[in-house]
Amino acid sequence: MRTLTYFVAVTLDGFIAAPDGSFDFFPLSDEYHQHVVEHYPETLPSHVRAALGVTAIGTRFDTVVSGFATYDIGPRAGFPSPYSHLRQYVVSTRLAEPPHPDVRLIGSDPVAAVRALKAEEGKGIYLCGGGRLAATLAPEIDELVVKRSPITIGAGIPMFAGPVPRQQWRLADSHTIDIGVTFATYHPAG
Repeated sequence: MRTLTYFVAVTLDGFIAAPDGSFDFFPLSDEYHQHVVEHYPETLPSHVRAALGVTAIGTRFDTVVSGFATYDIGPRAGFPSPYSHLRQYVVSTRLAEPPHPDVRLIGSDPVAAVRALKAEEGKGIYLCGGGRLAATLAPEIDELVVKRSPITIGAGIPMFAGPVPRQQWRLADSHTIDIGVTFATYHPAG
């Protein structure tokens, strides 16, 4: 069975974006990019992979799932198929058809859709965001990879934007890089 991994950048006060959806306040560095390229190359959008010269297919993910607001960042920046190296799914009740030929639409019941994806053969599934979708899919999340940045913003879109069931997590791995960003991997406890 495939796993669903919520791979997400978060502030110390628990936000993945500002109230307006922006996220340009997260610190980046050469070491940050190197760590992502070495350990999570699939999570880089295709245009970023090209700019960094990343050709590694990666071993973790072959599918990405995101909410419409998260997906729409790519098209608004001129990249209508932001993860062309992965099978792409966008969850939206607003769209009547897929927004791009390379992107599949999940129009209703994202939990059932993710359960069906998890039952298929293949690599893991990268949950790209956003917070509302993460809350909806919380019972299906098998792994959290939290890129915790040493910054607070006071308000914004939380990591889980909605009620989630109580879940105990255990720290499986942690790595802190030069700018103070900690990559912490958690698995369900018990």
